[in-house]
Amino acid sequence: MDLTYTEEEEDFRARLRAWLARTLPELPPRPDPLDWPGRRAYDMGWQRRLYDAGYAGLHWPADAGGQGATPTQHLIFLEETEKAGAPYVGANFVGLLHAGPTIASEGTPEQRARWLPPVLRGDEVWCQGFSEPDAGSDLASLRTRAWRDGDHYVVSGSKIWTSHAEVADWCELLVRTTPVSEAVPKHRGISWLAMPMDAPGITVRPLRTLAGSTEFAEMFLDEVRVPVANRVGAENDGWRVTMVTLSYERGTAFVGEVVACRRVLGDLAREARKNGRWDDAVLRRRLGRLSAEFGALWRLTQWNVSESQRSGGVPGVGGSVFKLRYSHARQELYEAAGEVLGAGALDLDHEWTLDRLSSLSYTIAAGTSQIQQNIVAERILGLPKGR
Repeated sequence: MDLTYTEEEEDFRARLRAWLARTLPELPPRPDPLDWPGRRAYDMGWQRRLYDAGYAGLHWPADAGGQGATPTQHLIFLEETEKAGAPYVGANFVGLLHAGPTIASEGTPEQRARWLPPVLRGDEVWCQGFSEPDAGSDLASLRTRAWRDGDHYVVSGSKIWTSHAEVADWCELLVRTTPVSEAVPKHRGISWLAMPMDAPGITVRPLRTLAGSTEFAEMFLDEVRVPVANRVGAENDGWRVTMVTLSYERGTAFVGEVVACRRVLGDLAREARKNGRWDDAVLRRRLGRLSAEFGALWRLTQWNVSESQRSGGVPGVGGSVFKLRYSHARQELYEAAGEVLGAGALDLDHEWTLDRLSSLSYTIAAGTSQIQQNIVAERILGLPKGR
């Protein structure tokens, strides 16, 4: 497989670099990481700049409001923006990287017209309402109930680890439209809804992470009315729609972070040379192995993007291979950062210390490593399901 870039793709890279060089010096100071309203405003301001320049939803199809760029051009965009130190998607993560692409793939023309342009313009933020206290890795066990009442679903239940709920306008919500006791198998009784976060009956309680931030929340739903027109896909077909969502989350959502990790690795080597830790042969070998690891992950990313391009834009099960290995490699990277920092690894004001704490969640977020191993075993290696 040819993983080199074409002349057209390199021209795209050059134009993007020139735009970033002009635009980044004009950005306002970044807000306090704990100021979520401020972060929302900053992130949405960056999204609007991307939209005005023609870089918003770059890889989305043109009929969904995107630019219709190839997955390879999207990969170049992620690579160059990260190298330039451009803002990440931040509060727009759910809307731009998986709720939006899911609606683009599975939504009706009316749903696309309503929800996709505000995501691309930076007008509306989405949160993810999938996991529940008793349905995390086993997502099909969710019990948040939705029953029909005329043109609405009435939703009651609770969600946890709801990303960006406290600043969101919409929630991609998984609900049970057929009780667990009646759904055989249980995943067939689930539906995918777009829930307005200003609807009566919604209570959001932020959760504080080890790093002190509150990008997750508990969410309690007490007879919240959601229009039936807000269902994406057919009733009880939400599991299939969810697999589209998760394929984006696992397949392409972490691509920019691989570039960031390669940059951090170079910074670690420079810091180790400066503070004398470079004399430790074990540490040098560890950094060298991590360099090879992230180089391989970047090549895997290119391969996954090529496969996505051939399959119509939806990432395949190769995303689970990437997610599985990347989660552990990121944790190993910041363990190495702790070695380089020495006693400084206890400084909570140091960026690497905060990243080290956040890296602990990566083997859980977007599907636990155990779930990814099952997917790889069953769907790639063809092994039988466990009993």
